[in-house]
Amino acid sequence: MAKKVVATLKSGTGRTFTKCIKVVKSDKSGAYQFKEEIVHNDHVKDFFVKK
Repeated sequence: MAKKVVATLKSGTGRTFTKCIKVVKSDKSGAYQFKEEIVHNDHVKDFFVKK
């Protein structure tokens, strides 16, 4: 599945999207979790600002 995502992001229309990975601390257990999303380039800053 990862190969399809990478291949799609490298093609012409896929270049307008970015895969963002953010580390989030859990409220209940205090452990860290990774949150991943494929976001349009215009909304990358919004992804990292929201909790």
